[in-house]
Amino acid sequence: MDSREEILAALRRAAPPDPGLPSEPVRGTPYADLALQLAEAVRAVGGAFQRVPDAAALREGVAALAARLEARRVVSRVPEAGAGTAGAAEVADPHQLEGVDLAVIPGRFAVAENGAVWVAGEDLGHRAVFVIAQHLALVVPAAEIVNDLHEAYARIRFDGPGFGLFVAGPSKTADIEQALVIGAHGARSCTVFLVG
Repeated sequence: MDSREEILAALRRAAPPDPGLPSEPVRGTPYADLALQLAEAVRAVGGAFQRVPDAAALREGVAALAARLEARRVVSRVPEAGAGTAGAAEVADPHQLEGVDLAVIPGRFAVAENGAVWVAGEDLGHRAVFVIAQHLALVVPAAEIVNDLHEAYARIRFDGPGFGLFVAGPSKTADIEQALVIGAHGARSCTVFLVG
């Protein structure tokens, strides 16, 4: 046995036993008020939160947001939120999305623990829409909030090729000096509309 094999054998002998997978599903903290916790988490990650009772209020909220942001090109993937001014992002060439000020995107569900919203790739029209827009509005039904990422991952399914992503607030990056920059690589703001 050479020295390499001796070292590897020693490492194998010193390795802790395999604990195996947990027999019970791992549960995090259940929140008494999921919507309240979600609102706090969204704000904590730099986003904005607005709860609206129905589709009419959603349209008004999105219109007010677009006006406040002075958004001229608005892409809407949520018909209940209005048609937008730049169609529904059904484009083959992402260059056609240049200059989109606000993208309104459906979220399948939201995570109360950290304010993340799950966005399915097939809901985007084109995957570039959520990174090229200056501002995001994510629309989530109030009944679709889960406590934590354990519950979130249990809900995610891919029936075929595709992708999805969690979006938690606007784009953020920080350097080694801990200078936080918002919107460096994507949307400068992110508003979560909770409907219902």
